[in-house]
Amino acid sequence: MKVLVATQKPFAAVAVKGIREILENAGYEVVLLEKYASEAELISACADADAMIIRSDKVTPEVIEAAGKLKIVVRAGAGYDNVDLEAASRKGVVVMNTPGQNSNAVAELAIAMMIFISRTQFTPATGSEVKGKRLGVQAYGNVGRLVGEKAKALGMEISALDPFLTDEQILAAGAQPVHSVEELYSSSDFLSIHIPALPSTIKSIGYDLVSRMPKGAVLVNTARKEVIDEEGLMKALEERPDLKYVTDVMPDNYAAMQEKFGLRVFATPKKMGAQTAEANINAGLAAARQIVDFFTTGNRKFQVNK
Repeated sequence: MKVLVATQKPFAAVAVKGIREILENAGYEVVLLEKYASEAELISACADADAMIIRSDKVTPEVIEAAGKLKIVVRAGAGYDNVDLEAASRKGVVVMNTPGQNSNAVAELAIAMMIFISRTQFTPATGSEVKGKRLGVQAYGNVGRLVGEKAKALGMEISALDPFLTDEQILAAGAQPVHSVEELYSSSDFLSIHIPALPSTIKSIGYDLVSRMPKGAVLVNTARKEVIDEEGLMKALEERPDLKYVTDVMPDNYAAMQEKFGLRVFATPKKMGAQTAEANINAGLAAARQIVDFFTTGNRKFQVNK
């Protein structure tokens, strides 16, 4: 049994060591493909792989077609929009994620970004505090709940919108339920986005929603770049000089945003949510364990395709 660990952004050395130990102790061969430069390299490497562990690497229909023995792909992280699920399902390939392993790292980053942008990116200019402000959380899953928990400890008021949770579940998790996305944006001084990039959510956050936000509001995106309508966001920021935007997924039009809006906008140079040593290790080890469990017991608990 061959497991390919394909990572353009490699795991930390300690994570690779742990992944290798888990898989080799189960009797599997481990092959590393790190910092590869093209899809062709990935296609070549996966030709005889039975399983793959990836991070943000793109698993396209071409990759899946080339991997004739492939049974399972595990994305070490929560998001899985970098894997073509339809192509995988057509070939009978199981796709899994590792939910919860990166959640604390992303939640801490979201809180840090709120403070950073509120304090005018730590320049000498006068900023504002987050205490007493209203935080809206769009999607109250693993990450959203941790953001709410940490924000509550800072004295913020938390509301949440999640179509998959009942009011009682949201209340039990420490937030006030909100029943429409329009209400969430209209009532939030800070809005933290945690929705996936799906056909129904791509470019769903733009001018209409952002322009509804209260005076001085901050939009925080540690989810996916694709959920933002960047032109609509630009228009809202132009019309509302009190609004701010901070993200760890750099917009395509970030240079124009910086030129127009200065300290009102900030984006990290690359996606930083899971870039902690702890998250790196946790997600990698979880992926390895899920592969072993899948082949030994058939467990498909974290399967995301059909």
